[in-house]
Amino acid sequence: MKVVVAITGASGVVYGLRLVEVLKELGIETHCVVSKIAKRLIEHEVGGYDLSGMTVYPEDELEAPPSSGSALFDAMVVIPCSMKTLASIANGMASNLITRSADVMIKEGRRLVLVPRETPLSPIHLENMLRLSRAGVTILPAMPAFYQKPKGLGDMVDFIVGKTLDSLGIKNDLYQRWGERVLKVR
Repeated sequence: MKVVVAITGASGVVYGLRLVEVLKELGIETHCVVSKIAKRLIEHEVGGYDLSGMTVYPEDELEAPPSSGSALFDAMVVIPCSMKTLASIANGMASNLITRSADVMIKEGRRLVLVPRETPLSPIHLENMLRLSRAGVTILPAMPAFYQKPKGLGDMVDFIVGKTLDSLGIKNDLYQRWGERVLKVR
């Protein structure tokens, strides 16, 4: 499997960084696109991150392989997905490598998962998500569950990353699935 992971300028870059880490651990070929604002958020939110050893493209490198359907990527995840990026994808505005790669996934009928990280959502955000969902895009909001009784931020991040991997058809054990234990009702 060959996957593109795009990290955009929305709060929650830890989701994208953890996804890249897990895909690398699983031996899945991963190509990353990191927006300029995401680079700043990585510094601000997590104090930096080393993406060496990964194939990483800047968002303005439109000649990179993910911009072409002939590169045969199986899937793409935009995590976190800013509302600007989501709106651009929903309206066919392929002006950078992230939005062009997403456009390629849609036109080629390949898996595209967007993990929006915004709250509250406006009617415009919701309409754009509906448009993309109708086009076959998976909209997977960064909304962790609590039935597995997370012990900390890492558990909540792993829940979202695990659900993202589920959407790609990649087996994982990053989170406790419903029914794996009896939940006590208070």
